[in-house]
Amino acid sequence: MLFGFVAASAQQATNTPANAVFATNPPARLSLADARRIALERNWDLLAAKSGIDAAQAQLIVAREFPNPTASLSTANIGDRESATLMGNGLWERNYDSIAAINQLIEIGGKRRSRQTSARAGIMGARARFFDAKRSLEQGVTKAYMAAVLAGQNAGILNESAGYLLHEAEIAEARLKAGDISDSDKNQIEINAEQFELQAKAAEAAAVQARIAVEILLGERQPRGNWTPTESLDQLVNASPPPAIEGASNAGRPDVLAAEADLRKSNADLKLQKAMRIPDPTVSIQGEHNPPGGGYPPEGGPTVDTVGVGVSFPLPLWNRNRGNIKAAEAAREQAVIALEKAKAQVISDIANAEVAYREAFERWQKYRDQTGPKAAKVRESVAYAYEKGGAALVELLEAERTANDVELATAQAMADTANAAADLVAARSELSERELTSQK
Repeated sequence: MLFGFVAASAQQATNTPANAVFATNPPARLSLADARRIALERNWDLLAAKSGIDAAQAQLIVAREFPNPTASLSTANIGDRESATLMGNGLWERNYDSIAAINQLIEIGGKRRSRQTSARAGIMGARARFFDAKRSLEQGVTKAYMAAVLAGQNAGILNESAGYLLHEAEIAEARLKAGDISDSDKNQIEINAEQFELQAKAAEAAAVQARIAVEILLGERQPRGNWTPTESLDQLVNASPPPAIEGASNAGRPDVLAAEADLRKSNADLKLQKAMRIPDPTVSIQGEHNPPGGGYPPEGGPTVDTVGVGVSFPLPLWNRNRGNIKAAEAAREQAVIALEKAKAQVISDIANAEVAYREAFERWQKYRDQTGPKAAKVRESVAYAYEKGGAALVELLEAERTANDVELATAQAMADTANAAADLVAARSELSERELTSQK
């Protein structure tokens, strides 16, 4: 789901194959929609979170399995020539006492049920954490992409300011020849133009670094930053705030659902540890073969084969599992605290994002509708007056510097608005029961 403020990105998605995005030459063009899609396919942290679901499902398989029986075979009374019986002196006929037994541990007290409940809660927690990682990844990719766009736009603004001053330097050259200004005035204009050019170079380097940061989120193995965004800040920001989710309870965010699953798991683990105080019996079935008699001459009656049944269990005299129960109680208390913290974090995230969005949106509107047009008009009028000899050099440089600062501040306000909108959508994100229990 794309954020509400990026309407243009949804229209410009190119469905480019994930492995081909950075393979083009010249550098690829990447939209926000493509960046988010590729990140969901290739991001390393998200893939690790997905493997956590498989690990949790494996634990459920383990919890459902019965303990394997044990088999034993023993032979006693092994002698030499005196071991023969009336049946003969073969290995089976000798008076060896041979016992074969099978032992099976039987869990009682609801241990298997508690173990399976814990494993199912672990699966729900792993799935919720996967969706929370997905939510955070979408938010992170959006903000990283926005940083790359902002850095590129800043470079454009600074180059534009440098271009204005270079134009004024050409006019100053003509005025210098006419004797209207001094050589120092012309040099000062050129110095300010060079400063803007150097700042533009720094902004371009920052843009490359920002694009590399995006590639890291996309799982690119050789990040170079050699791609260009297809959208500008004007396309990515929207005048309307992201709508609130109707009927949202703020309790369905993935991190809250993960905390709830952890609490259910800790409850089951505590119940299991308490049940461990009940000894589990081991049932034994054995058969014994012991031909009677022996010696020379062999004497005795017929062969006696017997079947026996036994049961054994540990005596809970010294160990009542108090340490593990105490640890499980502490883990449950930690899970309760973590759940309450997650619920409070949701409310805090939404409140902070709403405040940040309103402030950034109002700031952007004021720069766009009032301050920006004023600064541009002042720059144009002062530049015209300077060309005609009606304004001082200081006024020209100040007007250009002010206009440049306002343009940079406007771009920053636009990026802040878009970032706050991304934070707001992420804070309000909720997960349905169908999505949480889906096997996909």
